[in-house]
Amino acid sequence: MHTEATAAQPDVSELDLVKRCQQGDTTAFDELVTRYRTRIFGMIYNMVHNEQDAWDLAQDSFVKAWKSINRFRGKSSFYTWIYRIVMNVTIDWLRKKQVKGAGTEFDDSIQLKEVDPASKTVPRAEALPHQRLERQEIRSRIDQAIAQLSPEHRGVILMKETEDMQYHEIAEALGCSIGTVMSRLFYARKKLQHLLRDVYENV
Repeated sequence: MHTEATAAQPDVSELDLVKRCQQGDTTAFDELVTRYRTRIFGMIYNMVHNEQDAWDLAQDSFVKAWKSINRFRGKSSFYTWIYRIVMNVTIDWLRKKQVKGAGTEFDDSIQLKEVDPASKTVPRAEALPHQRLERQEIRSRIDQAIAQLSPEHRGVILMKETEDMQYHEIAEALGCSIGTVMSRLFYARKKLQHLLRDVYENV
């Protein structure tokens, strides 16, 4: 019975793959990387807005994950665990690069996605053909505003809005309390709403 269930299931379970990784099986790690690399690259790219840098940071994150795999205890999903590594690597890189960053007053990187369902952080309506240029301009403004947020605020917004992660998942990924996550989201939203005030008024 167990064999039939396994045969019918196209993917090996995540936990089995992790256990094999912890025994030194690089093939199992390749499988985990293959499952999540697109999402992880997308998350990093939204943070750094440069394709080559995003791939480099993703690679660095995977190397760190492989070196740390024995610390994974299965208390969370592998994805949440590796997200914490990804965010640490990316935020550290952004901090080092942010020599003349504009978002120093918010030392928590904010990323743009709705914090509450009622929040109007990002205009999301589908654009009609004649509105596409205007939408591109709005998107550009949003990206510029996000770039002014600290790496930590950017990360929280992206995880909540792009990844649709729950508060406890974000807290676990960032290694902070749920209260800190909520506080970062609140201040990140306020900062974005201030920077994009005219965009909101015209949408």
